[in-house]
Amino acid sequence: MAKPPKDNPADWDVATKLVRGGSVRSAFGETAEAIFLTQGYLYDSAEAADARFAGSPGFIYSRYANPTVQMFEDRLALLEGAEACRAQASGMAAVHLAMMGLVRAGDHIVASQALFGSNRWLLNNWAPRFGVATTLAPGPDIAAWRNAVRPETKVFLLETPANPLLEITDVAAVAAIAREAGAKVIVDNVFASPILQKPLTLGADVVVYSATKHIDGQGRVLGGAILGEKALLEEAYRDLIRHTGPALSPFNAWVLLNGLVTLDLRVRRQSETAAFLADRLAEHPKIKACRYPGRSDHPQHEVARRQMTAGGNAMAGGGTLVAFDLGAQPAAFGFLNALGLVDISNNLGDARSMATHPTTTTHRSMTEEQRLEIGLTPGWVRLSVGLESPEDLWRDLERALRAA
Repeated sequence: MAKPPKDNPADWDVATKLVRGGSVRSAFGETAEAIFLTQGYLYDSAEAADARFAGSPGFIYSRYANPTVQMFEDRLALLEGAEACRAQASGMAAVHLAMMGLVRAGDHIVASQALFGSNRWLLNNWAPRFGVATTLAPGPDIAAWRNAVRPETKVFLLETPANPLLEITDVAAVAAIAREAGAKVIVDNVFASPILQKPLTLGADVVVYSATKHIDGQGRVLGGAILGEKALLEEAYRDLIRHTGPALSPFNAWVLLNGLVTLDLRVRRQSETAAFLADRLAEHPKIKACRYPGRSDHPQHEVARRQMTAGGNAMAGGGTLVAFDLGAQPAAFGFLNALGLVDISNNLGDARSMATHPTTTTHRSMTEEQRLEIGLTPGWVRLSVGLESPEDLWRDLERALRAA
């Protein structure tokens, strides 16, 4: 009996893409995706090896490509709406590759001031070693992006929402400036995740993820990804990936592949709880300021409401993170040390709620002056909201606030 014709996976809803997308079964017909823990591959003949290295379909070496890694890449690309995805060993490997694959000595990068500390280090300390200059612009200030452009500008880099104070940049407006300048736009989309925001539909050329965060979502493995048009990824990154070796391990790819299955459920539930907690925190007398993109008092709320829609769906809150200011470092430390349910950790996007003090952890490598540029004073705490009961989380936060 002939099998019925299959749907085009691109036409599936998000939930179906996350469960079925990219799956390839071996001759054994396994239910779950297989882990191909292999370094290399065999050929039927010398002629077959010759043809494979000349470009015929098939695998050569797991530093180049691997069946399990490819399943993860294909599923994430399907979710993102990208032509291609290249998985990396970590989020920072993805950011580094995304930037350096598009520039050479004499080129110029324009980046938002509010970036993860390691991203700022790459721009301030690493890129200059190779003759690449950077100008930093306040993310929401579109005129500043335009004024920062030089004839040699090749890349715009931004995070939105940005780490750690959830600053929002208008991706479409920045992308329009980049097009005029002949530059490519890289968006680090880790805080929003592909569930809440699709930068490629807003005009970005490249999207990067730390898959360690929401995509795994359970604190197990490291991983990263670069997504965009196939031709761009081939031209800018293919040889760089092959010859520098930032390969994602097949085991980690398998864990991340299974993490994608529940990504939509987790991110939407976590966002609902984050919105609930943000409202409670904003009303607490010990909180000097509270930042959450889903609240109308966020400085860039209207931009967030417009672009954090994942292709037209209603905004499900403003993501899974909340930032709030307790006024001073001793109060922030007192709060963190009094938490009983929420863990102290610099990670985020996990099923377990976590809180950190950015000044002394994620943004420690920045100078005090650089932190003040983005408004990061020592009283700020960044909260990554997990899957626990909202009421249990608030009880823990409220108790810790009393201790602060």
